[in-house]
Amino acid sequence: MSRRKTGPRSLGQNFLVDQNIIDVIARLAALNADDVVLEVGGGEGILTRRLVADTGFVHLIEVDRGLADGLSAALADRGVLHVADAASYDMGSLDPAPTKMVANLPYGVGATVVLKTVFETGIDEWVVMLQKEVGERFAASVGSPAYGVPSVLAQLVCDVKVLRQISRNVFRPVPNVDSVLLGLRRRTDFEFSPAEASRGSSREIRKLVQDSFAHRRKALAKSVSLVRGDNGVRDRLRESLVELGFPDDARAERLAPEDYVALVDRLAG
Repeated sequence: MSRRKTGPRSLGQNFLVDQNIIDVIARLAALNADDVVLEVGGGEGILTRRLVADTGFVHLIEVDRGLADGLSAALADRGVLHVADAASYDMGSLDPAPTKMVANLPYGVGATVVLKTVFETGIDEWVVMLQKEVGERFAASVGSPAYGVPSVLAQLVCDVKVLRQISRNVFRPVPNVDSVLLGLRRRTDFEFSPAEASRGSSREIRKLVQDSFAHRRKALAKSVSLVRGDNGVRDRLRESLVELGFPDDARAERLAPEDYVALVDRLAG
C-alpha cells in the first residue's frame, strides 16, 4: 500500500509495511467471501494480497503504471487492476459492483475518492486509511472547527467514525504525518436519493454545502451569495434559516447535514 505525497513529486510513495495493521484492517472490515471490494492505491500489494485471500473479488485502482505488474500478480484471477486516476474514474462502471471499500488511500486524493464512492456507488461499508487531519474532518461533529464540506456530505449518507489512530511508523519511508482508519456505513435511517425531487437533487445539495463553506468566516447566506453573485439567494436563505429555527446570520458549521437538504427544498419551493 502507498501514500502519495502532494506536489511535483506526486508519485513519491510511502509503503505500508506493518502486517499487524493489515490484520486490524481485515478485522474491522469484517471481510468475507461474498464481498466485492474496491481498493484504491495498491502500492506493493500488502493489503491487496489479504483482500484477495479473504474476499470474493477485488477492484484495484492504481495510477502508477510502474506498480502494475506486481499488483496484477497479486490479484491473479481474483480481481481486476484498473490503471487509472481514481479521482476522475467512473466508479459507477465497476462490474461487478463493489460492496465494500478497503484501502490505504493516497494523501492527495483521499477525501475526493471517499466522497466519489459515497455518491457514485452502492458501497455499503468503508474502512479506509487517511491522513489524520482529513479523517477527523469526515467524522467531525456539527459546530466543531473541523466540521466542513467532507463532514456534511459524508454524514448526509453515512454513519462516520474514526476507528483507530495509526502511527506514521508503519510506513517506509516514514511520512511526516500520522493517519487514522476511518469507518463509514451507509445509513438506513435517512433515505437519500437524488431521484427524490422533493428533497432536492444530489448535485444541488452538494453545491449548496460547498458554497456555504466557501467563505467560512462569513454567514452562510452571505457566503453563498458571494460565490453565486446573487443577492437574491442571500435573502431567500436568510428567510429559510429563520423558518428552520436558525438565526438569519448562522454560519455553515451550525447546520447538520439534514438541514442542508431542508434548505435546498425551501430554495426550490
